Amino acid sequence: MHRLPPVDRLSDILGQFRLSARFHHAGALCGVSHFDACEGHGYLHLLRRGRLEVSHPGAKGVPRRLRLDEPALLLYPGPLTHRFHNAPADGCDFTCARLDFDGGARNPIARSLPPVIALPLARVDGLAPALDLLFAETERVRCGQRLLADRLFEVVLILLLRWLLDHPREAGVNPGLITGLSEPRLARALVAMHRAPGEPWPLARMAEQAGMSRTAFANTFRAVVGQTPADYLGDWRIALAQSRLREGQAVKALADELGYASASALSRAFAARVGQSPREWLAQAEAGAAA
Repeated sequence: MHRLPPVDRLSDILGQFRLSARFHHAGALCGVSHFDACEGHGYLHLLRRGRLEVSHPGAKGVPRRLRLDEPALLLYPGPLTHRFHNAPADGCDFTCARLDFDGGARNPIARSLPPVIALPLARVDGLAPALDLLFAETERVRCGQRLLADRLFEVVLILLLRWLLDHPREAGVNPGLITGLSEPRLARALVAMHRAPGEPWPLARMAEQAGMSRTAFANTFRAVVGQTPADYLGDWRIALAQSRLREGQAVKALADELGYASASALSRAFAARVGQSPREWLAQAEAGAAA
């Protein structure tokens, strides 16, 4: 049987919706450290040695407390208040970074991940070399340390995302983009849509990309991704529109780029999904960024 060549499931998404990491802390942590959701950041924490207990005060849908007894990572894709609890005599050795996903809560990757992921470092294949470089870089201050540490955190995050695409159930990932990309046939259709969102995408063409019948494709897509193919494509286009609007592009140009017949058609689709017109949404987004 002819085997289809592998597809790059991440580069197009990360090219459209950038992620950035900012080195935040390295070394021992004693007492209680508080990370407030009001700061507006996600976090990637890497526990190198020691023990750590984490609580999520007032949060719903996440464990109230987590205990890490081996080298592990904690990923918070979006803002979520959490506290580290350590006995001062024991402490722990860790490094962490603040994360920002372009588009915030509507970033397709951030939106598809659970609020918190806790995994032993040893479970994530291919992570060790990047972690060795990162820990070596954050152990002491050297020229360019912060810039290099930022990039290494981003490398670790991409490696983690790569692993999550192949192990969504182990990380508790709910139906969405990640689970869709984890299914090889659906991944081919999703990648094609990501690369050419403005082209016509009737169900028959999506199914052809996946090598499936229309009925099998539609049923499998809904079961794995959690929405219909048309709804997913609509969400992807509107997320791209939001990103482009923040970059200063006009609605009319976006309508042509994203496959809408007119600026008014894009505005109607935008309002139906976001609850605001593009102009209203952009004004609110700019006001929030300036605050």
